[in-house]
Amino acid sequence: MKRLISFVVLLAVLVVGIYFGLLNADPVTINYYFGTYETPLSLVMVVSVLLGALLGAIASIGIVFRMRKRINRLRREKTTTERELANTRAMTTVEQGR
Repeated sequence: MKRLISFVVLLAVLVVGIYFGLLNADPVTINYYFGTYETPLSLVMVVSVLLGALLGAIASIGIVFRMRKRINRLRREKTTTERELANTRAMTTVEQGR
């Protein structure tokens, strides 16, 4: 059922994207420092969105790595704390047995 819903959503996005491309097929001129280039408006918009997503992903890489490092440190601390707790419980059990 989940695959069917995913397929329907993907199909809907594809249809909307194609319709968007057809509605915005007018050519626009992009001026570079070294010249100009004429391309459809829909292509310019799609490339701009993809470039923005890529730059956003690159900008968040540092945060992701810091969070992964922190998660690993906290996991090590958790393991150490669990070992200490187990040792304390074992010592308490031995002392109560006397």
